[in-house]
Amino acid sequence: MSDKKEIVPIESLLPQKLNIIPLSGRPIFPGIFTPLLINAPEDIRSIEDAYAGDGFIGLTLLKNNIENPQAKDLYKVGCAAKIVRKINLPDGGLNVFIATQKRFKIRKTVNDTNPIVVAVQYLDDEEEKSHEVEALTRALISEMKQLSENNPLFSEEMRLNMINIDHPGKIADFIASILNIQKEDQQKILETLNVKKRMEEVFVHIKKEQELLQVQRKIQEDLNMRVEKNQRDYFLREELKSIKEELGLTSDPKTNEEENFAKRIEEFQFTGEVKEVVDSEFEKFKMLDPYSSEYIVTRNYLETILSLPWKNSEPEEYDIAKAQKILNKDHYGLEDVKTRIIEYLSVRKLKKDTKGSIILLLGPPGVGKTSVGMSIARAMSKPFFRFSVGGMRDEAEIKGHRRTYIGAMPGKILQGLKIVKTNSPVFMIDEVDKMGQSYQGDPSSALLEVLDPEQNINFRDHYLDLPFDLSNIVFILTANTLDSIPRPLLDRAEVIKLSGYIDAEKVQIAKKHLIPKSLEKHGLKKNQAVYSQEMLLYIANSYAREAGVRNFEKKLDKIHRKVATEIVNGKRKEDEKLTVTKADIEKMLGKVIFRDDDIKKADVPGTSIGLAWTSMGGDTLLIETASMAGKGGFKLTGQAGNVMKESAGIALSWTRMFAVKHKIKNADWFDKNIIHLHLPEGATPKDGPSAGITMATALLSLFSGKTIKPKLAMTGELSLTGQVLAIGGLKEKTIAARRNGIKDVIIPQANTRDLDEIPDHIKKGISFHPVRHVEEVLEIAFKGALTKKRKR
Repeated sequence: MSDKKEIVPIESLLPQKLNIIPLSGRPIFPGIFTPLLINAPEDIRSIEDAYAGDGFIGLTLLKNNIENPQAKDLYKVGCAAKIVRKINLPDGGLNVFIATQKRFKIRKTVNDTNPIVVAVQYLDDEEEKSHEVEALTRALISEMKQLSENNPLFSEEMRLNMINIDHPGKIADFIASILNIQKEDQQKILETLNVKKRMEEVFVHIKKEQELLQVQRKIQEDLNMRVEKNQRDYFLREELKSIKEELGLTSDPKTNEEENFAKRIEEFQFTGEVKEVVDSEFEKFKMLDPYSSEYIVTRNYLETILSLPWKNSEPEEYDIAKAQKILNKDHYGLEDVKTRIIEYLSVRKLKKDTKGSIILLLGPPGVGKTSVGMSIARAMSKPFFRFSVGGMRDEAEIKGHRRTYIGAMPGKILQGLKIVKTNSPVFMIDEVDKMGQSYQGDPSSALLEVLDPEQNINFRDHYLDLPFDLSNIVFILTANTLDSIPRPLLDRAEVIKLSGYIDAEKVQIAKKHLIPKSLEKHGLKKNQAVYSQEMLLYIANSYAREAGVRNFEKKLDKIHRKVATEIVNGKRKEDEKLTVTKADIEKMLGKVIFRDDDIKKADVPGTSIGLAWTSMGGDTLLIETASMAGKGGFKLTGQAGNVMKESAGIALSWTRMFAVKHKIKNADWFDKNIIHLHLPEGATPKDGPSAGITMATALLSLFSGKTIKPKLAMTGELSLTGQVLAIGGLKEKTIAARRNGIKDVIIPQANTRDLDEIPDHIKKGISFHPVRHVEEVLEIAFKGALTKKRKR
């Protein structure tokens, strides 16, 4: 027997039964030397038993982390390990150093719990020597070198171990053990016996790790750049601040703003609620960082407060005689309007009180409502601010947005006060009849608080949320019609009507205002275009028959533009005077828009002429009727409103009774004929009761086959008993009658008092016929041909 000892491989000493230590974190691969911390009592018992015996244990990964696991909770493939050293810890646990040896597969469970003992079958690597395996080995080592160089977690010892491993399978196991991948993926690699496949799996995970590291590195670089920039900016600002202090230069912008705000707050000497809010906001402003969003909000709020004219303005001083001259110079005619404005100014001067009535200038477009407002401001020596509420649907436009919203700002009222820099300007609010409503609120309701002298002393804008006195503002409203203005808003205003102009007035306005203004606007000299009265009348009659003069001004502008073009093109000398003729007008303005034969005429049976009042001023209304065989009935066309439909029904009922009574038509005729009443210009909506007698006259003209008196127009509401009731807008209707060559106008007796308010030059050439009953209308319209005049 020889004394020489043989070296036996440790794999041949591996036992067939192993005490199992369940792993909850990640599997452990063969060929690893690592410490293991054991705390569970059953695991400590397994270690003690194994250490007392052959020193081998089995390490197997748990499928799910549970307490008191059994053999069925373990993966089937694990790793056998030799206990190299065991250290008892003070808390009763163990620190065990192990050297892992070989893969195994659980063949049979010997003891299911406390401790788990299994019979195992050891697994060998499926190796193949090929160029692919050699290439994969080199690739794995190369990729891991690159990965470890950029990762501080890889120690130098790890790098050396990786290089010194000479077995491809062990290289794959070592790399898999140090990669930061999911435990399920590591277990899959542990279970892969084919070395080539195992290396391919590991190679894929290395590539994923490299991609993650690249993204991580990019994020880290971006963060570092931002931090460095912020630090650099901070140090530079501090350094700049120190340099400025040493040189005695101005301090940073925030300090400048604080000093500016403090100075302005001191000047205003706020009291009460305003002082509390301003002081509070200013203290907050001083503590805020200039680069925070709250800083901008607070700064804008303070800026708005300090931009408003909180101080009471100087007492009003204006000369009534001077005011009268300004009004006369700026406007031709409008005597009743000027008189009312002078009365308004006189009362304010006498009372020495800025609180007064609100003026509502009512009239068709182009009659000078806005220019009247500007003249009032000039007469009172006050700044003028105008804004339109036409189409406005959001009450925030009037009362502002709350500060909680992004981009919040005060309403139009406070914006206007910031611009004019006084709390007693003249504010003109245009187009109050065209305000809308929406889910965002009703701006007309918001205007109530603004205009009411009892409420606007402490007006609160949503943005400002502080009481501001608006009672010193002179409010002037403008509108084309009263119909769409809310009644509460209308009650707060005093209506001053601006009627349309007749041709003679248009000529005077053109001479005194429109022609000089238009010549200057187009770069022409004062007398470069000369108009005779006859030519101005021709323009008014043929091209601009509207109630206002805006269209008249456009026609003059068109003529002057063409004159300017001829001068520039060399067709006309620069100092050459043009005496405008009819041929020049037709050449420059084109074909005549309104012809004398376009004037409405009731020259066939079944027609009559009425007078209407619209938002565009007065107008004439031709009513047409016709009959045709049928089963009886009545048809009304021409976009008539509900009130006009009822008025037409009353007119038909009364005329039918009258026609049967006076044997103009018998009752059977109405059952065998359809009566059609049409209001021409069907695209234009029409409403109101004042066409009642006009429709009745047209129907009786149809029934009798007689035409009405030439150049006759009428207006009046009709009752079912034949009474003629009062109407409105007589002045506008009279102007329309004059514009259309009407000589006789039938009006209700109740409107006789309104004739005194119409200037004589408008009434000139027109005969007015006041009536109480529709039979009087028929007497005038048909010259007594239908019935004798009714005695009263």
